[in-house]
Amino acid sequence: MKKFIGLACFFGFSCQALEVTVKDTLGQPLAGAAVWLEGDLWPVEPSTLLKKYNMGQKDRNFIPHALIIPQGAQVEFPNFDSILHHVYSFSEPKAFELKLYRDKPQAPIKFTQSGVVELGCNIHDWMLGYILVVNSGVYGLTDKQGKIDLPLNPEQLGSANLHVWHERFEDLDKPESQVLTIKDGSQKVQYQLKQPLLEKIDFLTDETDGY
Repeated sequence: MKKFIGLACFFGFSCQALEVTVKDTLGQPLAGAAVWLEGDLWPVEPSTLLKKYNMGQKDRNFIPHALIIPQGAQVEFPNFDSILHHVYSFSEPKAFELKLYRDKPQAPIKFTQSGVVELGCNIHDWMLGYILVVNSGVYGLTDKQGKIDLPLNPEQLGSANLHVWHERFEDLDKPESQVLTIKDGSQKVQYQLKQPLLEKIDFLTDETDGY
């Protein structure tokens, strides 16, 4: 079982989960898809806002490449490289700039508006990362098999809005959604994307620069 299930058990909930499998338009499992549930039964829990969320820079890349956080959470941007980074975003949910720095900035960034925040580095043009801010307490990224287990407790059976997002959507600001009725704690859902994905772009890095 994935880490979300462990957390559910730790907090005293029964070890139940909604298994979601995401496939692309060709029916192939899709890794790295963000999945979350929205509705009255899936609020952001205050305890999740106290967690430490990190979007680091390592080997001239953002680590993790995509990070999902609940609305209202704070994110730190530690630099694990021996060189400088200059992190920024022009995205509507959160525009900000962390000028040239080593180690980490003094204060984390708070994300109060839901949506996709696309990250870049002014020094290393190929660096690209995403922070997905969701109005939900249940979320995760699919694995190589396109699967994610979303934890359930007995009070959360009922209607929910299932949202799916991927960084290769043509419009990053428009996740796909469907209304879902959750009937039991071992339900399995197959979700197939309605839109084709953009081609994956592999950026060339410059390992010789000293910045």
